[in-house]
Formats: sequence, C-alpha cells, structure tokens
Amino acid sequence: MLSTGLPQGAVPKLERPGPLRDRVYEALLELITTRALQPGQHLVESELAGHLGVSRQPVREALQRLNTEGWVDLRPAQGAFVHEPTDEEADQLLTVRTLLEAEAARLAAANAGKAGVAVLEELCAQGESAVAADDVDAAVALNARLHATIMELAGNAVLAELAGQVDRRVRWYYTPIARQRGRQSWIEHRELIAAIADRDQGRATELMREHTEHTRTSYHARRRS
Repeated sequence: MLSTGLPQGAVPKLERPGPLRDRVYEALLELITTRALQPGQHLVESELAGHLGVSRQPVREALQRLNTEGWVDLRPAQGAFVHEPTDEEADQLLTVRTLLEAEAARLAAANAGKAGVAVLEELCAQGESAVAADDVDAAVALNARLHATIMELAGNAVLAELAGQVDRRVRWYYTPIARQRGRQSWIEHRELIAAIADRDQGRATELMREHTEHTRTSYHARRRS
C-alpha cells in the first residue's frame, strides 16, 4: 500500500507526448474520479510526485487547476485535499444529468439504427457480466460507455459537449453506489434499449428520466446511511 493510500496498480502511467502538467492533471483527475484518491484525502505533493515519477512543480500546477475546477480544496497552512461533495452539489449535477440524458434518449430513439442498438445491447451484456462477477470498476466503466453511446446515437453535438462536461463527475458520484445499484441498473438499461430499438421516443425519455432519478436517490440514501 502506498503512503497516500493508493491501491497497488492504481497509479496510471504518464503517456507521452504532451505537456507534463497536463499529463499529471489527467492522471490525478482519473485517480480522483475512480476514488483511488478518496474525498477528503490529504494530497501530499512530494508523495504524488514520487508515485508519478515527476518533480513537484507539475503536481503543484495540476493541483491548482483541480482546485479551480472544484476537484481539490487548497487549505491555507494545511495543503491540498480531495474535495468532499455536498448533497446540494450532487443534487444539482445529477439533476442536470437527468435533463441531458432524457433528451439524448429521446433523440437516440428517433435516430438510432440497428447497428447502434446492437452496440448498446453488447455493452449491456458486458455490464451484466461485470455485475455477476462483482467487478465494480468494469461495471462503472461500462455504464459510462453505454450512456456515452446513447449520447452519440442522439446525434446532437451540442448536447454531447454539455454531457461531456459533467461525465467525469457523474462517474465520481456513481462509483460508490455501483454495487448497490447492481443488477437493477442493468435491468433498467435493457428496458431503455428496447424502447430505443422500438423508436418509442416518449418511453425512452421517461425510462431514462426514471433511471437517472434512481441513481440520484441511491446516492443521497448512501450519504444519509
């Protein structure tokens, strides 16, 4: 176990090329999003630099950027800490996600062809397998891919751009409840895919709205427990 509490194998390799500060930023953001770095965890520049194999300067720059974007809190005389989201923050983000994804489902039902539906069905099968194997990381990744694919099938570039801005935060909120949602989440996915395949825009919209609302409810229930 690393001294910062990172699981073995969690630290991503920094790919080249690209500005070092950007690669360090992406690496730290991925660790936060997947909760390898937990909300409230103290982030020590020297330790992070050692794990990533870089100097402290790009780590400091990355932490400042993450602070600006709300992923990290910089506290005077204390240092950097992974941000702990409030209930209000989660509620606002997941409410916006519901609006975006409900419209994406409607458009996907209007536009998706057989090939697109087949991709959704394959992702759903893989997600069901991940849940059966209790592979939470895979289930979270496949959940994100399925929702991203629905967004692609919607065919609205502006909608996709807006969804992309909240995607990582949605993953951040979803990860701790993925096991709790488990099989039920993928049952809901199956029903949604069927509505898209039937080109039933109204049902696809309603199913997606209910699906994302279940995620929001589960997140708040976990916070209160």
